[in-house]
Amino acid sequence: MLNKVISSILSFHAVLQMPPDKSISHRALMLGALARGTSIIHNLSFADDVRSTQDCLSALGVDFAVQGEVLTVQGVGVEGLRQPAGALDCGNSGTTMRLLAGILAGSKMSVTLTGDESLQRRPMQRVVKPLMAMGGDFSTVEGRPPLGIKGCQLQAVVWRPEVASAQVKSAILLAGLTCAGKTQVAELHPTRDHTERMLKAFGAKVAYGPAWAEVEGSTIAPFEFRVPGDVSAAAFFVVLAACLPQASLRIEGVGLNPGRTGFLEVLRDMGASVHWEVETEDPEPTGFIEVRGSRLQGFSIAKDLVPRVIDELPVLAVAAACAEGRSVVRDATELRFKESDRIRALLGELNKLGVKSEEYADGFAITGGRLSGAVVNSHGDHRLAMALAVAGALASGSTTIHGAESVAVSYPDFWDDFAHKLRGAQL
Repeated sequence: MLNKVISSILSFHAVLQMPPDKSISHRALMLGALARGTSIIHNLSFADDVRSTQDCLSALGVDFAVQGEVLTVQGVGVEGLRQPAGALDCGNSGTTMRLLAGILAGSKMSVTLTGDESLQRRPMQRVVKPLMAMGGDFSTVEGRPPLGIKGCQLQAVVWRPEVASAQVKSAILLAGLTCAGKTQVAELHPTRDHTERMLKAFGAKVAYGPAWAEVEGSTIAPFEFRVPGDVSAAAFFVVLAACLPQASLRIEGVGLNPGRTGFLEVLRDMGASVHWEVETEDPEPTGFIEVRGSRLQGFSIAKDLVPRVIDELPVLAVAAACAEGRSVVRDATELRFKESDRIRALLGELNKLGVKSEEYADGFAITGGRLSGAVVNSHGDHRLAMALAVAGALASGSTTIHGAESVAVSYPDFWDDFAHKLRGAQL
């Protein structure tokens, strides 16, 4: 177990580049594998989760080559995937397991998807249910992994998910590529549309809008693509800067998909001086974020905003702890089914730092105040570890984080960037 000691930061001024976007990297690899021919991906993430996706695709007969920051994928199409020698290990990556379930449901193979202890506790029924409605053949252990898949001919459906989830939507759309007719997903609330954008870039017959998407069964063509910087990784540095009155930060070349920028809107509503601008649109909006520290006020998050901030809620909780007044998050039950129970684990660790909070079944409330250094634990959750690093930098005294190695799941260089790239930091 790796421990990290975080000291207080009074201010900093920095211009940063973020690591490649993890969510987009998963999809680029998978669609490159499903396209017949050579796809070229620039700036692919090499986070542990993305490596899990690449390793699973390699086991399915997809060839990759790396030269510098360029990765080539020799796509074979669904029909060209081969029977793996054993179970496919998805590691800690729920995205890998759920999206591969969609791809393999319409294949001609019998495959088992498994993962680490954390992933095997996460619910899969929400993705299995619609795929079975399409004719898929699945088995689980009380709705959890290992996930057994017997590939078969699927039928198009119109599906209305009970929980807003980009992963579930993506699995259905990927399965829809193998179906005759149009497969449609009608969502409760809009979720990130990375899969729809990438399907369009790869030449699929796809249409989409706020809270709906449909795909027609078709083959897809190879594509060349550059992965933008990860806006969810940026959130940790943006919140740190927003909470320090003398700080300033610019992040360049970062993805600004509207399904991922909700946390910026929350910070703006809290009174932060934050500005973001899209510089290129296709296939993913990419641009810059600028933020200056200021006094923050409490926030309220619920309903349709939740899917747009779900990954950033742990670090927004840190912003709430430093803001004036009370902040409330509701309708976020999904947090209980991440790498940890992020509601219980987050509040338990923030309480050690002196944060006053209330726990709800579907969220939490936090009353702003002063943070004091303490010994805390990541619970093996990468986003919780990074949120605690921000909290430690904003707390008086020093903070020790146990389980700091968990950041490798999404941001392997986080600790180096946190220590060395905040140029001009005053400790």
